[in-house]
Amino acid sequence: MLWHTGENKMIDGLVLAIQFLTRLPVKKQVDFNDRNLSKSIFFFPLIGIIIGGIGGLTYYIFSYLNKDIGSFFAVLSMIIATGGLHLDGLSDTADGFYSYRDKERVLEIMKDSRIGAFGVIAIILDILLKYIILSNLKGNIPLILALSYGNSRLVISYIMSTKKVSRKNGLGDMFHKSNPQRYALLGGIAYVLILVLLDPKYLIPLLLSFIVGEIITIISYKKIDGFTGDVYGATIELGEIVSLIAFMEVIKWI
Repeated sequence: MLWHTGENKMIDGLVLAIQFLTRLPVKKQVDFNDRNLSKSIFFFPLIGIIIGGIGGLTYYIFSYLNKDIGSFFAVLSMIIATGGLHLDGLSDTADGFYSYRDKERVLEIMKDSRIGAFGVIAIILDILLKYIILSNLKGNIPLILALSYGNSRLVISYIMSTKKVSRKNGLGDMFHKSNPQRYALLGGIAYVLILVLLDPKYLIPLLLSFIVGEIITIISYKKIDGFTGDVYGATIELGEIVSLIAFMEVIKWI
């Protein structure tokens, strides 16, 4: 049977990716080892598509009442799907980076479970901006959401595979040490081929998301000499926003 063959190892990677990036109720027990961690990276863009697809389906349902209501519940559904995990990372990153302290103090602030003023501001602006974008977005919104969230997860799979980590022995360090470069590359190739088949113009939001990732890399290296799980989350959130904004322009050309 499939569960007892070599293919099961890829399924374990898929399950681990779902458990890591979402709060969807997948209860299968998976060994938390380097092999499964590295293979899970392959599925990051797919998980992003699923999260964005949930938001798109929710929008489709509620937009029959009102576009603003559809936008509100779409954003809410995606927060629920992720458990607010990446918003928490954005909040902690904002608190730490805007404290303007030395590296060790910034890392302490980011690890603190309490939320500061900059963290609150970051969360509010993030959610509000996504709501405004969706309320004004035209075109196939479910597809745009799915691809925007897929874009940001592909970017983070690249960053987790190639960039330095600041906090040793953390979850991000475990992913980095699992040597996931091959699976990140394969997942990236498959995802880019999908975008080309859909419409080559869809590569533009992806490119801009990668640029955002590089900008965050420069800032994070300067602040804390690498990435942490919180900065991964912040990168995902900002990548989603930039991709959605890019789609607002791209769909005018299609």
